[in-house]
Amino acid sequence: MITVFGSLNVDYVFQVAQLPAPGETVLATNMEVLPGGKGGNQALAAAKAGAKVNMVGAVGKDGLGDIAMAGLMAAGVNTSAVTQSLKPTGTAAINVDAAGENAITVSAGANLEATGESLDASQLNPQTTLLLQMEVSMSAMTDLIQQCRAAVANIVWNLAPMQRIELTVLQQVDYLIVNEGELAQLHADLHNGSDSGDSASTGAEQQAQDVVALTGQSIVVTLGADGTLAVHENSVLRVPALPISPIDTVGAGDAFTGAFTAALDAGETFHQAMRWGNVAGGLACLETGAQSALPTRAQILGRLAELPSG
Repeated sequence: MITVFGSLNVDYVFQVAQLPAPGETVLATNMEVLPGGKGGNQALAAAKAGAKVNMVGAVGKDGLGDIAMAGLMAAGVNTSAVTQSLKPTGTAAINVDAAGENAITVSAGANLEATGESLDASQLNPQTTLLLQMEVSMSAMTDLIQQCRAAVANIVWNLAPMQRIELTVLQQVDYLIVNEGELAQLHADLHNGSDSGDSASTGAEQQAQDVVALTGQSIVVTLGADGTLAVHENSVLRVPALPISPIDTVGAGDAFTGAFTAALDAGETFHQAMRWGNVAGGLACLETGAQSALPTRAQILGRLAELPSG
């Protein structure tokens, strides 16, 4: 079972020819209102990949909460631990250009009042995987991490959007997931900023090894079209990306994280979980939107043969 503690948003997705520069106004060719938030996206990604999922978070009493949770409820995600707040439901404005690249502005709203207190303690046990991102309160995440450690539950933490984290907290997590930019920032933070000027010239593989040496867990680095690399049990693993022509990359990271976690929950090996994640991330780039583009378990399994199995 996977328990996701994270954000629930409503996304306003604008299709534009190019992303606006500072001070520039661009005209959108289309706009959609869609459920989102990294917590909701990853919960749905894991559920569609075949996992049983509990969602923990908060939405407002503004009607937008129904939109934020619609996809989760349709997929059978347990939302009983989602509370209502007097703050507005979290929202995001997402610009997507003709090449599929995106720029995102997020208003956290009710997400900052989300806590793990609404979660039934029985849902944290050695058969549970806690999945976290970085769009809810750090103190609330830290409290839930400590509960998970006491319950011997596994913890996957997607450090997006990146912010500074105490090393002692990171050391309690089993798996970290970052992109290349987040890895560089984490690497610099853990070295007290002393190498921040050199991080661009330090390869992602070395940075990942340095992070694991300090934190003691496994780390996965998503590299977009270059696939993923990981440091796990003293080995460096690489998996190529699914060959695609992307339409919209906005949900790729969440698709990877949800499918990767679902694969681990299903008993797959770490390397096979990376392959699940890469296929899911690639397939999510073939449609617009975050949740609407997430692939099913059957779709993921159907494309695994396109990646090397070794």
